[in-house]
Amino acid sequence: MNTIIIAICSVTVIGAVCAIILSTASKVMAVTEDERVTQVQECLPGSNCGACGYPGCSGYAAALASGENDIKNNLCIPGGSAVAQKIAGILGGEAADTEVKIAVVHCRGDLSVQQKKMNYTGIQSCTAAKKIFGGEGACAFGCIGYGDCKIACPSGAICIENGLARINTTLCTGCGLCVKSCPNKLISVENESLKNVVLCKNTEKAAAVRKKCSSGCIACGRCVRECPSKAVALENNLAKIDYEKCTGCGHCTEICMPKSIQLYK
Repeated sequence: MNTIIIAICSVTVIGAVCAIILSTASKVMAVTEDERVTQVQECLPGSNCGACGYPGCSGYAAALASGENDIKNNLCIPGGSAVAQKIAGILGGEAADTEVKIAVVHCRGDLSVQQKKMNYTGIQSCTAAKKIFGGEGACAFGCIGYGDCKIACPSGAICIENGLARINTTLCTGCGLCVKSCPNKLISVENESLKNVVLCKNTEKAAAVRKKCSSGCIACGRCVRECPSKAVALENNLAKIDYEKCTGCGHCTEICMPKSIQLYK
């Protein structure tokens, strides 16, 4: 009987000592949480797209609240100027202007203009099809059309029409998640102010391009020669527009024979 009592008392004492140690440790090692982190995070859209350069909205909120390196409050592209103003209201300072961004699919090769090289019956995923001879389209640089970008888009701004991804610019927030999802690297995020855009990524010679897609850039150079602001150049068999020089006159879209340069709105 005495043995049982001794055991119970021993366990009780050990438990009490452990409880005191844990209680003391929790107070000594407690990390004070900055309430502003939570407040800033509640202002952010929660898409965790990484467009700000930080690991999700929580990472950006923590970086802003820390006040280190003078981090700008306008880095949340999906949130725009409205979010920057809310953050400024919490952390102080002035809200920096945010340039509105939109995603661009650099391809016009839908099923009406692109040749097919095979019938694909595998998993309906661009990433999966890319691993099997680059998908069923003849152009290995073009849109595969199974909608990995559509699945990734948190704002429902992307649809697939006739085998080609298309972006509704009124819904697009410029978060960039679609950019990461495209195995052919066809999507870029640009300033909303852009006017003309080259909708092709095929770097092959003109003869090879024409056999695969009637809308592909053939690097004829006419846009380069006739651009009044000298904003177009040829790089790796592709027309490239310098948006710092481009005035948006639209002349390149009018003279482009395959219509691979388009007004983007």
